[in-house]
Order: sequence, then C-alpha cells, then structure tokens
Amino acid sequence: MILKDKFKFVIEYFEENMPVAESELNFDNPYQLIVAVILSAQCTDKRVNMTTPAFFERFPDAESLSLATIDEIYTLIKSISYPNNKAKNLSGMAKKLVSDFDGVVPDNVEELQTLPGVGRKTANVVASVAFNKPAMAVDTHVFRVSARIGLTKNAKNPLETERQLVKYFPENLIPKAHHWLILHGRYVCKARKPDCDKCGINNICEYFLTKVKNS
Repeated sequence: MILKDKFKFVIEYFEENMPVAESELNFDNPYQLIVAVILSAQCTDKRVNMTTPAFFERFPDAESLSLATIDEIYTLIKSISYPNNKAKNLSGMAKKLVSDFDGVVPDNVEELQTLPGVGRKTANVVASVAFNKPAMAVDTHVFRVSARIGLTKNAKNPLETERQLVKYFPENLIPKAHHWLILHGRYVCKARKPDCDKCGINNICEYFLTKVKNS
C-alpha cells in the first residue's frame, strides 16, 4: 500500500470510529489550556485535572499568576511531576504573557514558543486545541504510533515526525488527527503491550504485519 492510500485508510477509519477526538485535559479558555499543557509534561492528564481546579481558583488569569511567588505556585502543583521547574516556567510564562501580550495567549506557534516553558510540542497543542490551527503536536504517543503504523518513515525526532504527518493529513483534519493518534496510542497502541488484536487498522499496520510474519 502506498503511503497516500495508507493515510486515506487511517483517516476513513478514525472518522467513522472516533468522530469526536478531543483533549482529555480540562480547561475553559486558552490561558487554562496553556497552564494545563505545561503541567502535563511527563505527567498524566488525570493528575493534571485533579490539580488545576484549585490552581485556577487561586490564579484565574495570567495577571494573577504573574503576581504570584514561585513558592505559592509550587504549593498548588507539588503533586505534579517536576513541580520546581514547572512552577518557575508558569511564573515566567505568566509574566511574559502580561508584559508582551497584554495577558492574552497568542494564537500562533512562533509567538507561543517565546513563552517560558513552552516548547514546540506545547505550542502546537495550544495552537491546535485552543485556536483550531493546523498544528501537529508530536508527543510520545504520536511519535510511536505514526512510526508503528508506517505513516512516518525513519523519523529520528518529533520535528521530522511532524513534518511528515502534516504533508499527508489534510490541513483541516490536522487538529483532529493529532488526537486520533494520541488516543489510539494511549488506549490501544500502548508502548509496552499494544492491543494489536483489538486494533481496527492492524491490517495496514507495519508493526502488526511484521509481528504476524515473524510469529
């Protein structure tokens, strides 16, 4: 199967079987999303969602967060992985939002990446989820799943994966495709024990077909 047809098959499968694909982080606005995404690095969405209600009650916007001490922020996120670094990043992010963007989260990847604690993956998530921009965020799930299926070829890093995926996914589907791959990786194509027998696309998956061939 040529690559173009493989993407077509994957799109048709997920459109039918996962028509609604959204972030599992709880948020009400772009500010809350960027905070949640920063907190979610190497941490589960479930844990983040347990932490953010009290955080947003104390710091409802960038202005209030920018005035907080790092110790105040740390106290509210100490159950999250790497709370020291994340507290510093959240403080810096809020201060820059206020000083450079009037407290408003920018809607493009380039400006988002100027914020402390916001790398390309986080910027792509915010641009895609909050603003429906055609930005493909590549986390560990997207990187693993796209390589296993064979949607990407010899991608050595997230940026190479991103470039290959956006080449074949239609622009209007990129925000949804990002979640298709994440959720598929989270619940089916798991890192250690992928549930290949339960996977609806195993008939075009290079990982599964190789496994069957070698069994």
